Amino acid sequence: MRKAELIQTEIVTQLSTVIDPELQIDIVNLGLVNAIDLDCEGICLIELTLTTLGCPLTGYLANQVKEAVMMVPEVKNVAVEFVWEPAWTIERMSRAAKIALGLH
Repeated sequence: MRKAELIQTEIVTQLSTVIDPELQIDIVNLGLVNAIDLDCEGICLIELTLTTLGCPLTGYLANQVKEAVMMVPEVKNVAVEFVWEPAWTIERMSRAAKIALGLH
């Protein structure tokens, strides 16, 4: 089995392929990923927050996240949980995302 750090890096890499359809930036650079937890049985919990409460994209994003993370060989199942604490703020975005959106 690979080291946990390598698996975690691969999960983040896969999450960076999930693009927010409204902003056209990946969820990692948008700062939507709060936590990633992979247990010893291959169950991966991804905790996300969204930019707005009641976002209509929760189902879409959850499916995209599951598909992406299941690409990691050690992951056997994925659960996506949406949380609202801590609240998302523009400060959570990467510099690259801010530049792409003209917010630099």
